[in-house]
Amino acid sequence: MAIDTYTLGFAEILTKVSKIKSKKEKVAFLRKYQTDALRMICKASFDPKIIWELPEGDVPYNQNDAPEGTEHTLLAHESRKLYHFIKGGNPALNRNKREMMFVQLLEGLHKDEAELLIAAKNKTLHQKYKGLSDNVVKEAFDWDDNYKRFDVDGTYPQAPGMAADKELFFEFRLESMT
Repeated sequence: MAIDTYTLGFAEILTKVSKIKSKKEKVAFLRKYQTDALRMICKASFDPKIIWELPEGDVPYNQNDAPEGTEHTLLAHESRKLYHFIKGGNPALNRNKREMMFVQLLEGLHKDEAELLIAAKNKTLHQKYKGLSDNVVKEAFDWDDNYKRFDVDGTYPQAPGMAADKELFFEFRLESMT
């Protein structure tokens, strides 16, 4: 029996979410496919405290024309670099370098994931993927109105080993930057 090792890309996940009719099913689907990286992308699009240090609108870049599944970087892996593009994330970068790095990031991604990242930057993910609303992502990722996850007792969930999981590190970095 063959094992299916294909992992859905973020653009595929959010496209499927946009086709699901009920909020309950959208939430369940997002929970099924949630990762630290997907939460980072959604948080960076929906959380008004997160400010992208990039020009708004379209980005001039050359789309990666390689067939899907070949010669692409994955947004799931590249998401760890997002702090460079968020206000306060890497103040040592000058504007030109930051924009050049973003273009290079986009050019390595499949065109659908690049468009998704541009929509996240422009805070229009909900327009690109109809039905991906503020309420849906908050419920799916157990976020409060400040886009923070809390356990039932009101504390941040702690991961074993390092101080906290990647999302919490990302949240901490973003909160300390704004």
